[in-house]
Amino acid sequence: MSPNPDPGAAAALQTALRKLGYVEDALLELLGDDAYSSDPSDVLVSDRRLPDTKLGIAIRLLFLQRAVSRADAERALGAGGLGALSTTRLARIARGSVEPVARVSPIHELLLASDGFSRGGDDPPDYVATYTPTSRLADALTPRPRVRRALDVGAGPGVHALLAAGHARQVVATDVNPRALRFTQLNGALNGVDNVETRRGSLFEPTGSERFDLIVCNAPFVISPDRTWAYRDGDFPADDLSEHLVRGAAEHLAPGGWATLLVSWLVRDERAPNARPVRWAGETGCDAWILALYESDPLEHAVAWNDHLDGAELERALERWETYFSDLGVLRVAEGAVLLHRARGEPSVRVDDVDPDELDDAGDQIRRAFSGRRWTDDELLRARLVRGTSVEQTLRDGRPSEASVALDGGTHPVVGVTPRLARALSAGRRAQRDDLADLRELAELGLLRLGS
Repeated sequence: MSPNPDPGAAAALQTALRKLGYVEDALLELLGDDAYSSDPSDVLVSDRRLPDTKLGIAIRLLFLQRAVSRADAERALGAGGLGALSTTRLARIARGSVEPVARVSPIHELLLASDGFSRGGDDPPDYVATYTPTSRLADALTPRPRVRRALDVGAGPGVHALLAAGHARQVVATDVNPRALRFTQLNGALNGVDNVETRRGSLFEPTGSERFDLIVCNAPFVISPDRTWAYRDGDFPADDLSEHLVRGAAEHLAPGGWATLLVSWLVRDERAPNARPVRWAGETGCDAWILALYESDPLEHAVAWNDHLDGAELERALERWETYFSDLGVLRVAEGAVLLHRARGEPSVRVDDVDPDELDDAGDQIRRAFSGRRWTDDELLRARLVRGTSVEQTLRDGRPSEASVALDGGTHPVVGVTPRLARALSAGRRAQRDDLADLRELAELGLLRLGS
């Protein structure tokens, strides 16, 4: 069943939930740091932690997806909020109970409706996932300058479109899945956002030759022999979807534009594990930053994406996936992000490994990092450390022998520098020309700002 993006009902539901304080901080306070776990086995524990308050009832119903009595639902949401649940088709209301058929998650300042907890192999092909770990990665790696036009490719429930709507004049959200677009429309209404336009179609097809100042894509990039779910399995062989995304995003970037793309690629040579995205990005004419986040062998990859199966069915799936990767000559499967910036001048490509568990909001760092590539030597010599950096020095015989600069945030980079440069940066003094290589590395990782 598809949701109904009725504006009036969505506004009534928003009012009811906001009145209760149905926000991210409240969920974390009541359920703990694992509140957003996608494991349905945690639901019973979380359910028992909730107080019998109006907010507790709303969380039980819409976040944990537990049926509640009609009397409790009306006590929490009011008659108007309860009617809005029925109109939007987010819940089924019987004579004595209310049964959720979707999940409403507070994400930052947003309310995000989507399909609920995954039921594994029982999920329909057009299942619409919520704010997943990969959604969080795309969110954290998206620069957020004020822009005129933004594009969310493979929008799912539209979270990246809605986040972009806060700093873009107009947003376009595309998806091949019509249920996903219905959720995007509902979520726009649920958050009072009126500058998001939905278009049905595969990837960039609905946008023609249009250009955008920001493109975000968390598409179905999983490399798989299957075509089971729209949100997971792209209709491309091997890693062709990821290549298509990188090239297509570059073609649709306006001058000065930014793109954040989550992709996956095949590793056929251990000595050059990132060769494929480097080649794709290097042919776009954009500055590119490739962030390698995960890597696994084909069997580990197959197990991870078939953990909804067991027994003989799992055995058959693993055999099919292993054969598929063997025929492709794959040693490992990598996942990461390709960041693009259409800037003036000779384009360049950089690759770094990033620990996804250490990743925080990196938007400002990314903008500084791309800008730092263009600085002259004299600008580098005048640069200063950004707020949030720290300098550490190792002493040997009472004298500094090694030093490093770290950023407490973003991708959490750590850069080794000379003790001399560490002292100069700590004191805010001008660096020396012998330190230009270290300064260049710091700048390209977003740890410097231009000094006065």
